[in-house]
Amino acid sequence: MLAAAFQPFLEKAPLCVMTRLTLESLFRPERLDALFSDTAQVQYQRELLFSQLVELMQSVVLRVHPNVYAAYKKRETQLSVSDQAIYDKLQRMELGVSAALVEDSAQQLTPVIDALGARSPDWVPGYRTRIIDGNHLSKTERRLKVLRPTWAAAMPGKVLAVYEPAIDLVTQVCLTPDGHAQERALSEDILALVQRRDLWIADRNFCTLKLLFGIDIKGAAFVIRQHAGLPFRLLGKRRFQGRTDTGVVHEQAMELEYEGRTLSVRRVTVTLDQPTTDGDTEIHIVTNLPQEKADALAVAEMYRKRWTIEGRFYEVTQTLNCEPNTLGYPKAALFAFCLALVASNAVALMRASLRAVHEVKPVEEMSRYYMALEVRETYVGMMIALPPSEWLPFARLDAADLAETLREVARYVEPTKYRKAHRGPKKPPPPKGKYKNGGHVSTHKLLQRQKQE
Repeated sequence: MLAAAFQPFLEKAPLCVMTRLTLESLFRPERLDALFSDTAQVQYQRELLFSQLVELMQSVVLRVHPNVYAAYKKRETQLSVSDQAIYDKLQRMELGVSAALVEDSAQQLTPVIDALGARSPDWVPGYRTRIIDGNHLSKTERRLKVLRPTWAAAMPGKVLAVYEPAIDLVTQVCLTPDGHAQERALSEDILALVQRRDLWIADRNFCTLKLLFGIDIKGAAFVIRQHAGLPFRLLGKRRFQGRTDTGVVHEQAMELEYEGRTLSVRRVTVTLDQPTTDGDTEIHIVTNLPQEKADALAVAEMYRKRWTIEGRFYEVTQTLNCEPNTLGYPKAALFAFCLALVASNAVALMRASLRAVHEVKPVEEMSRYYMALEVRETYVGMMIALPPSEWLPFARLDAADLAETLREVARYVEPTKYRKAHRGPKKPPPPKGKYKNGGHVSTHKLLQRQKQE
Protein backbone atom coordinates (compact mmCIF):
# COMPACT_ATOMS: atom_id res chain seq x y z
CA MET A 1 0.00 0.00 0.00
CA LEU A 2 2.94 2.35 0.65
CA ALA A 3 4.75 3.73 -2.40
CA ALA A 4 8.47 3.20 -3.01
CA ALA A 5 9.19 6.80 -1.99
CA PHE A 6 8.30 5.85 1.60
CA GLN A 7 10.86 3.04 1.80
CA PRO A 8 13.88 5.03 3.11
CA PHE A 9 11.79 6.43 5.96
CA LEU A 10 10.24 3.04 6.70
CA GLU A 11 13.71 1.60 7.16
CA LYS A 12 15.28 4.49 9.08
CA ALA A 13 12.39 6.17 10.92
CA PRO A 14 9.24 4.01 10.86
CA LEU A 15 7.80 5.68 13.95
CA CYS A 16 7.82 9.00 12.12
CA VAL A 17 5.83 7.44 9.28
CA MET A 18 3.36 5.97 11.78
CA THR A 19 2.96 9.38 13.42
CA ARG A 20 2.15 11.11 10.14
CA LEU A 21 -0.28 8.35 9.10
CA THR A 22 -2.17 8.70 12.37
CA LEU A 23 -2.22 12.50 12.31
CA GLU A 24 -3.35 12.49 8.69
CA SER A 25 -6.37 10.46 9.74
CA LEU A 26 -7.08 12.51 12.88
CA PHE A 27 -6.65 15.98 11.40
CA ARG A 28 -8.53 15.83 8.12
CA PRO A 29 -9.25 19.51 7.28
CA GLU A 30 -12.88 18.98 6.26
CA ARG A 31 -13.64 17.05 9.46
CA LEU A 32 -11.96 19.66 11.66
CA ASP A 33 -13.80 22.54 10.01
CA ALA A 34 -17.10 20.69 10.35
CA LEU A 35 -16.39 19.99 14.02
CA PHE A 36 -15.71 23.69 14.59
CA SER A 37 -18.90 24.74 12.80
CA ASP A 38 -20.99 22.28 14.83
CA THR A 39 -19.42 23.17 18.20
CA ALA A 40 -18.46 26.85 18.22
CA GLN A 41 -21.02 29.20 19.73
CA VAL A 42 -19.44 32.60 19.03
CA GLN A 43 -16.32 32.17 16.90
CA TYR A 44 -16.47 31.87 13.12
CA GLN A 45 -14.30 30.84 10.17
CA ARG A 46 -13.54 33.33 7.42
CA GLU A 47 -9.99 34.15 6.39
CA LEU A 48 -8.52 31.65 8.88
CA LEU A 49 -9.95 28.12 8.96
CA PHE A 50 -9.93 26.07 12.13
CA SER A 51 -8.05 23.29 10.32
CA GLN A 52 -5.27 25.75 9.44
CA LEU A 53 -4.96 26.82 13.07
CA VAL A 54 -4.84 23.19 14.24
CA GLU A 55 -2.14 22.35 11.69
CA LEU A 56 -0.05 25.32 12.85
CA MET A 57 -0.45 24.51 16.55
CA GLN A 58 0.17 20.84 15.91
CA SER A 59 3.72 21.66 14.79
CA VAL A 60 4.28 23.55 18.06
CA VAL A 61 2.92 20.71 20.21
CA LEU A 62 5.10 18.16 18.39
CA ARG A 63 8.11 20.45 18.97
CA VAL A 64 8.70 20.81 15.23
CA HIS A 65 8.68 24.57 15.88
CA PRO A 66 9.62 26.15 19.23
CA ASN A 67 6.69 28.56 19.47
CA VAL A 68 3.59 29.89 17.72
CA TYR A 69 5.36 32.76 15.96
CA ALA A 70 8.03 30.47 14.49
CA ALA A 71 5.31 28.16 13.19
CA TYR A 72 3.48 31.14 11.70
CA LYS A 73 6.60 32.43 9.89
CA LYS A 74 6.98 29.05 8.16
CA ARG A 75 3.39 29.33 6.88
CA GLU A 76 3.17 33.08 6.35
CA THR A 77 2.89 32.86 2.56
CA GLN A 78 0.12 30.23 2.72
CA LEU A 79 -1.95 32.07 5.34
CA SER A 80 -3.96 35.16 4.41
CA VAL A 81 -3.92 36.59 7.95
CA SER A 82 -1.42 38.32 10.20
CA ASP A 83 0.34 36.77 13.17
CA GLN A 84 -1.86 38.92 15.43
CA ALA A 85 -4.93 37.27 13.91
CA ILE A 86 -3.49 33.89 14.93
CA TYR A 87 -3.02 35.02 18.53
CA ASP A 88 -6.49 36.60 18.59
CA LYS A 89 -8.03 33.34 17.41
CA LEU A 90 -6.16 31.38 20.08
CA GLN A 91 -7.06 33.90 22.77
CA ARG A 92 -10.79 33.42 22.09
CA MET A 93 -10.77 29.68 21.44
CA GLU A 94 -13.96 28.30 22.96
CA LEU A 95 -13.51 25.61 25.61
CA GLY A 96 -16.24 23.51 24.02
CA VAL A 97 -14.26 23.32 20.78
CA SER A 98 -11.08 22.22 22.58
CA ALA A 99 -12.99 19.55 24.50
CA ALA A 100 -14.73 18.33 21.33
CA LEU A 101 -11.34 17.92 19.65
CA VAL A 102 -10.23 15.38 22.28
CA GLU A 103 -13.53 13.49 22.22
CA ASP A 104 -13.52 13.35 18.41
CA SER A 105 -10.01 11.90 18.37
CA ALA A 106 -11.08 9.06 20.67
CA GLN A 107 -14.14 8.35 18.53
CA GLN A 108 -11.96 8.09 15.42
CA LEU A 109 -9.24 5.94 16.97
CA THR A 110 -11.38 3.44 18.91
CA PRO A 111 -12.54 1.53 15.76
CA VAL A 112 -8.93 1.34 14.56
CA ILE A 113 -7.78 -0.10 17.90
CA ASP A 114 -10.59 -2.65 17.70
CA ALA A 115 -9.58 -3.52 14.13
CA LEU A 116 -6.03 -4.11 15.40
CA GLY A 117 -7.38 -6.41 18.11
CA ALA A 118 -5.52 -4.30 20.68
CA ARG A 119 -8.35 -3.60 23.15
CA SER A 120 -7.47 -4.71 26.70
CA PRO A 121 -9.94 -6.58 28.93
CA ASP A 122 -12.20 -4.53 31.21
CA TRP A 123 -11.00 -4.33 34.82
CA VAL A 124 -14.45 -5.43 36.00
CA PRO A 125 -16.56 -7.53 33.59
CA GLY A 126 -19.62 -5.62 32.45
CA TYR A 127 -18.25 -2.18 33.40
CA ARG A 128 -16.39 0.37 31.30
CA THR A 129 -13.47 1.57 33.39
CA ARG A 130 -12.92 5.35 33.34
CA ILE A 131 -10.15 7.01 35.34
CA ILE A 132 -10.45 10.74 35.95
CA ASP A 133 -7.75 13.08 37.24
CA GLY A 134 -6.96 16.78 37.21
CA ASN A 135 -3.95 18.66 35.91
CA HIS A 136 -3.12 22.31 36.60
CA LEU A 137 -1.35 23.87 33.64
CA SER A 138 2.15 25.17 34.35
CA LYS A 139 2.81 28.83 34.94
CA THR A 140 3.21 31.04 31.88
CA GLU A 141 5.34 34.04 31.10
CA ARG A 142 3.98 37.42 32.24
CA ARG A 143 3.32 38.80 28.77
CA LEU A 144 -0.21 39.93 29.58
CA LYS A 145 -0.56 43.43 30.98
CA VAL A 146 -2.54 42.22 34.01
CA LEU A 147 0.32 39.88 34.99
CA ARG A 148 3.21 42.34 34.87
CA PRO A 149 2.68 43.94 38.32
CA THR A 150 2.82 40.57 40.17
CA TRP A 151 5.59 38.14 41.02
CA ALA A 152 3.10 35.32 41.58
CA ALA A 153 3.01 32.41 39.13
CA ALA A 154 0.39 32.84 36.39
CA MET A 155 -1.80 29.70 36.20
CA PRO A 156 -3.76 29.60 32.91
CA GLY A 157 -6.30 26.91 33.78
CA LYS A 158 -7.07 23.34 34.75
CA VAL A 159 -7.92 20.16 32.85
CA LEU A 160 -9.84 17.13 34.11
CA ALA A 161 -9.07 14.23 31.77
CA VAL A 162 -11.01 10.98 31.46
CA TYR A 163 -8.81 8.02 30.54
CA GLU A 164 -10.08 4.60 29.45
CA PRO A 165 -7.41 1.92 30.04
CA ALA A 166 -9.12 -0.69 27.83
CA ILE A 167 -8.35 1.40 24.73
CA ASP A 168 -5.48 3.46 26.23
CA LEU A 169 -7.11 6.73 25.15
CA VAL A 170 -8.06 10.00 26.80
CA THR A 171 -11.69 10.11 25.69
CA GLN A 172 -13.08 13.29 27.26
CA VAL A 173 -12.01 16.40 29.16
CA CYS A 174 -13.56 19.02 31.42
CA LEU A 175 -11.91 22.43 31.13
CA THR A 176 -11.88 25.53 33.28
CA PRO A 177 -9.85 28.73 32.73
CA ASP A 178 -9.65 29.26 36.51
CA GLY A 179 -6.23 28.08 37.63
CA HIS A 180 -7.44 27.97 41.26
CA ALA A 181 -10.45 25.74 40.51
CA GLN A 182 -10.86 22.49 42.45
CA GLU A 183 -12.33 19.25 41.15
CA ARG A 184 -15.59 19.71 43.04
CA ALA A 185 -16.23 22.96 41.17
CA LEU A 186 -16.65 20.87 38.01
CA SER A 187 -19.05 18.33 39.52
CA GLU A 188 -21.85 19.13 37.07
CA ASP A 189 -19.51 18.74 34.09
CA ILE A 190 -18.26 15.39 35.41
CA LEU A 191 -21.74 14.02 36.07
CA ALA A 192 -22.76 14.96 32.52
CA LEU A 193 -20.17 12.42 31.29
CA VAL A 194 -21.37 9.54 33.47
CA GLN A 195 -23.19 6.70 31.73
CA ARG A 196 -24.81 3.51 32.96
CA ARG A 197 -22.35 0.65 33.69
CA ASP A 198 -19.37 3.02 33.93
CA LEU A 199 -16.77 2.40 36.62
CA TRP A 200 -15.23 5.69 37.76
CA ILE A 201 -11.88 5.57 39.56
CA ALA A 202 -10.50 8.74 41.10
CA ASP A 203 -8.45 10.25 43.90
CA ARG A 204 -9.89 11.81 47.06
CA ASN A 205 -10.42 15.26 45.53
CA PHE A 206 -13.41 13.77 43.71
CA CYS A 207 -14.88 12.22 46.87
CA THR A 208 -17.92 14.44 47.44
CA LEU A 209 -21.46 13.39 48.29
CA LYS A 210 -22.76 15.08 45.15
CA LEU A 211 -20.48 13.06 42.88
CA LEU A 212 -20.89 9.74 44.72
CA PHE A 213 -24.69 9.95 44.75
CA GLY A 214 -24.80 11.32 41.20
CA ILE A 215 -22.74 8.41 39.85
CA ASP A 216 -24.87 5.86 41.72
CA ILE A 217 -28.17 7.40 40.54
CA LYS A 218 -27.02 7.01 36.92
CA GLY A 219 -26.46 3.28 37.39
CA ALA A 220 -22.69 3.55 37.37
CA ALA A 221 -20.06 2.46 39.91
CA PHE A 222 -17.17 4.22 41.62
CA VAL A 223 -13.87 3.37 43.30
CA ILE A 224 -12.75 6.63 44.93
CA ARG A 225 -10.38 7.32 47.79
CA GLN A 226 -12.21 8.75 50.80
CA HIS A 227 -11.69 12.44 51.54
CA ALA A 228 -11.19 13.43 55.17
CA GLY A 229 -14.12 15.83 54.94
CA LEU A 230 -16.65 13.24 53.76
CA PRO A 231 -19.49 12.77 56.29
CA PHE A 232 -20.24 9.06 56.86
CA ARG A 233 -21.44 6.42 59.30
CA LEU A 234 -19.63 3.09 59.74
CA LEU A 235 -21.65 -0.10 60.22
CA GLY A 236 -20.54 -3.36 61.79
CA LYS A 237 -16.95 -4.42 62.32
CA ARG A 238 -13.92 -4.07 60.10
CA ARG A 239 -13.02 -7.45 58.57
CA PHE A 240 -9.60 -8.66 57.47
CA GLN A 241 -9.50 -9.47 53.72
CA GLY A 242 -5.84 -10.31 53.04
CA ARG A 243 -2.89 -8.33 51.80
CA THR A 244 -1.62 -6.82 48.56
CA ASP A 245 1.86 -5.81 47.44
CA THR A 246 1.51 -2.53 49.34
CA GLY A 247 -0.18 -3.49 52.61
CA VAL A 248 -2.91 -5.21 54.63
CA VAL A 249 -6.53 -4.89 53.45
CA HIS A 250 -9.69 -4.65 55.59
CA GLU A 251 -13.30 -3.95 54.65
CA GLN A 252 -16.24 -2.37 56.50
CA ALA A 253 -19.77 -1.34 55.57
CA MET A 254 -20.46 2.39 55.42
CA GLU A 255 -23.55 4.55 54.97
CA LEU A 256 -23.83 7.98 53.34
CA GLU A 257 -26.68 10.51 53.39
CA TYR A 258 -27.32 13.33 50.92
CA GLU A 259 -30.45 15.37 50.23
CA GLY A 260 -32.74 12.90 51.99
CA ARG A 261 -31.29 9.81 50.32
CA THR A 262 -29.19 7.05 51.88
CA LEU A 263 -26.48 5.09 50.07
CA SER A 264 -24.85 1.92 51.42
CA VAL A 265 -21.27 1.46 50.27
CA ARG A 266 -18.16 -0.55 51.12
CA ARG A 267 -15.07 1.04 52.65
CA VAL A 268 -11.83 -0.76 51.81
CA THR A 269 -8.90 0.18 54.05
CA VAL A 270 -5.28 -0.47 53.09
CA THR A 271 -2.78 -0.29 55.96
CA LEU A 272 0.38 0.57 54.06
CA ASP A 273 3.78 -1.06 54.53
CA GLN A 274 5.36 2.29 53.65
CA PRO A 275 3.72 5.69 54.31
CA THR A 276 2.68 7.83 51.36
CA THR A 277 4.56 11.00 50.45
CA ASP A 278 1.98 12.87 52.56
CA GLY A 279 2.77 10.66 55.55
CA ASP A 280 -0.48 8.65 55.45
CA THR A 281 -0.20 5.12 56.86
CA GLU A 282 -3.73 4.13 55.82
CA ILE A 283 -5.89 4.91 52.83
CA HIS A 284 -9.64 4.36 52.68
CA ILE A 285 -11.36 3.58 49.38
CA VAL A 286 -15.13 3.95 48.94
CA THR A 287 -16.99 1.83 46.39
CA ASN A 288 -20.53 0.84 45.50
CA LEU A 289 -19.39 -2.17 43.44
CA PRO A 290 -21.13 -5.39 44.49
CA GLN A 291 -18.95 -7.89 46.39
CA GLU A 292 -19.45 -10.51 43.67
CA LYS A 293 -18.06 -8.13 41.04
CA ALA A 294 -14.92 -7.11 42.94
CA ASP A 295 -13.69 -8.16 46.36
CA ALA A 296 -11.70 -5.86 48.65
CA LEU A 297 -8.34 -6.94 47.24
CA ALA A 298 -9.51 -6.24 43.69
CA VAL A 299 -10.82 -2.80 44.73
CA ALA A 300 -7.48 -1.93 46.35
CA GLU A 301 -5.61 -3.04 43.24
CA MET A 302 -7.88 -1.02 40.93
CA TYR A 303 -7.25 2.12 42.94
CA ARG A 304 -3.51 1.46 42.90
CA LYS A 305 -3.57 1.22 39.09
CA ARG A 306 -5.21 4.64 38.76
CA TRP A 307 -1.67 6.08 38.50
CA THR A 308 -1.78 5.16 34.78
CA ILE A 309 -3.50 8.47 34.02
CA GLU A 310 -0.75 10.34 35.89
CA GLY A 311 1.68 8.48 33.64
CA ARG A 312 -0.19 9.84 30.64
CA PHE A 313 0.09 13.41 31.98
CA TYR A 314 3.82 12.86 32.57
CA GLU A 315 4.25 11.49 29.06
CA VAL A 316 2.46 14.46 27.52
CA THR A 317 4.56 16.92 29.54
CA GLN A 318 7.93 15.28 28.85
CA THR A 319 7.60 14.38 25.15
CA LEU A 320 5.34 17.14 23.82
CA ASN A 321 5.20 20.92 24.08
CA CYS A 322 1.79 20.71 25.76
CA GLU A 323 2.11 23.88 27.82
CA PRO A 324 3.82 26.63 25.76
CA ASN A 325 4.76 29.20 28.40
CA THR A 326 4.18 32.05 25.94
CA LEU A 327 0.42 31.35 25.76
CA GLY A 328 -0.77 33.42 28.69
CA TYR A 329 -4.44 33.54 27.78
CA PRO A 330 -6.24 30.61 29.46
CA LYS A 331 -8.27 29.51 26.44
CA ALA A 332 -5.17 29.42 24.24
CA ALA A 333 -3.22 27.41 26.81
CA LEU A 334 -6.07 24.92 27.27
CA PHE A 335 -6.39 24.52 23.50
CA ALA A 336 -2.69 23.65 23.23
CA PHE A 337 -2.99 21.11 26.05
CA CYS A 338 -5.99 19.47 24.36
CA LEU A 339 -4.02 19.20 21.12
CA ALA A 340 -1.27 17.49 23.12
CA LEU A 341 -3.81 15.00 24.48
CA VAL A 342 -4.91 14.29 20.92
CA ALA A 343 -1.27 13.72 19.97
CA SER A 344 -0.88 11.37 22.95
CA ASN A 345 -3.91 9.44 21.69
CA ALA A 346 -2.13 9.13 18.36
CA VAL A 347 0.89 7.70 20.19
CA ALA A 348 -1.45 5.24 21.94
CA LEU A 349 -2.63 4.04 18.52
CA MET A 350 0.99 3.59 17.47
CA ARG A 351 1.62 1.43 20.54
CA ALA A 352 -1.51 -0.58 19.77
CA SER A 353 -0.19 -1.16 16.24
CA LEU A 354 3.14 -2.33 17.63
CA ARG A 355 1.43 -4.72 20.08
CA ALA A 356 -0.50 -6.20 17.16
CA VAL A 357 2.79 -7.17 15.44
CA HIS A 358 5.39 -7.60 18.21
CA GLU A 359 5.38 -9.18 21.65
CA VAL A 360 3.72 -7.06 24.31
CA LYS A 361 6.61 -6.84 26.81
CA PRO A 362 9.22 -5.30 24.45
CA VAL A 363 6.62 -2.78 23.28
CA GLU A 364 5.79 -1.77 26.86
CA GLU A 365 9.51 -1.32 27.50
CA MET A 366 9.85 1.24 24.70
CA SER A 367 10.86 4.71 25.88
CA ARG A 368 8.36 7.44 25.04
CA TYR A 369 11.26 9.89 24.99
CA TYR A 370 13.23 8.02 22.31
CA MET A 371 10.06 7.51 20.27
CA ALA A 372 9.34 11.24 20.35
CA LEU A 373 12.98 12.06 19.63
CA GLU A 374 12.91 10.08 16.37
CA VAL A 375 9.79 11.93 15.27
CA ARG A 376 11.26 15.36 16.03
CA GLU A 377 14.56 14.60 14.28
CA THR A 378 12.98 13.25 11.10
CA TYR A 379 9.59 14.91 10.70
CA VAL A 380 10.61 18.09 8.86
CA GLY A 381 12.92 16.27 6.43
CA MET A 382 10.28 13.62 5.76
CA MET A 383 7.64 16.25 4.97
CA ILE A 384 10.04 17.91 2.50
CA ALA A 385 10.74 14.61 0.74
CA LEU A 386 7.11 13.50 1.01
CA PRO A 387 4.91 16.62 0.74
CA PRO A 388 1.31 16.66 2.03
CA SER A 389 -0.07 15.54 -1.35
CA GLU A 390 1.65 12.15 -0.86
CA TRP A 391 -0.28 11.57 2.35
CA LEU A 392 -3.76 12.56 1.21
CA PRO A 393 -4.86 9.02 0.23
CA PHE A 394 -4.28 7.82 3.80
CA ALA A 395 -6.72 10.38 5.21
CA ARG A 396 -9.57 8.60 3.41
CA LEU A 397 -8.84 5.10 4.75
CA ASP A 398 -11.50 3.42 6.87
CA ALA A 399 -10.63 1.86 10.24
CA ALA A 400 -9.79 -1.60 8.85
CA ASP A 401 -7.54 -0.28 6.07
CA LEU A 402 -5.76 2.16 8.39
CA ALA A 403 -5.16 -0.67 10.87
CA GLU A 404 -3.65 -2.83 8.13
CA THR A 405 -1.41 0.02 6.95
CA LEU A 406 -0.17 0.64 10.49
CA ARG A 407 0.56 -3.07 10.87
CA GLU A 408 2.64 -2.90 7.69
CA VAL A 409 4.71 0.00 9.05
CA ALA A 410 4.97 -1.54 12.54
CA ARG A 411 6.84 -4.53 11.09
CA TYR A 412 9.77 -2.20 10.34
CA VAL A 413 10.07 -1.14 14.00
CA GLU A 414 12.59 -2.87 16.29
CA PRO A 415 11.25 -2.32 19.83
CA THR A 416 14.61 -3.06 21.47
CA LYS A 417 16.08 -0.04 19.66
CA TYR A 418 13.90 2.22 21.83
CA ARG A 419 14.28 0.36 25.12
CA LYS A 420 14.06 2.40 28.30
CA ALA A 421 17.24 3.01 30.28
CA HIS A 422 16.95 1.50 33.76
CA ARG A 423 19.01 3.10 36.48
CA GLY A 424 19.75 1.83 39.93
CA PRO A 425 18.36 3.28 43.15
CA LYS A 426 19.18 6.91 43.83
CA LYS A 427 21.81 7.62 46.44
CA PRO A 428 20.89 10.05 49.21
CA PRO A 429 22.39 13.50 48.57
CA PRO A 430 25.36 14.46 50.78
CA PRO A 431 24.90 17.31 53.27
CA LYS A 432 25.55 20.75 51.81
CA GLY A 433 27.06 23.81 53.37
CA LYS A 434 24.93 26.79 54.34
CA TYR A 435 23.56 28.69 51.34
CA LYS A 436 25.23 32.00 50.64
CA ASN A 437 23.61 34.36 48.15
CA GLY A 438 25.94 35.13 45.25
CA GLY A 439 28.48 32.47 46.21
CA HIS A 440 30.18 30.33 43.60
CA VAL A 441 32.74 27.57 43.33
CA SER A 442 35.24 26.40 40.72
CA THR A 443 34.31 22.95 39.46
CA HIS A 444 37.90 22.38 38.35
CA LYS A 445 39.30 23.07 41.82
CA LEU A 446 36.76 20.77 43.46
CA LEU A 447 37.68 17.94 41.08
CA GLN A 448 41.38 18.49 41.76
CA ARG A 449 40.75 18.43 45.50
CA GLN A 450 38.80 15.18 45.15
CA LYS A 451 41.78 13.55 43.38
CA GLN A 452 44.12 14.53 46.19
CA GLU A 453 41.90 13.08 48.91
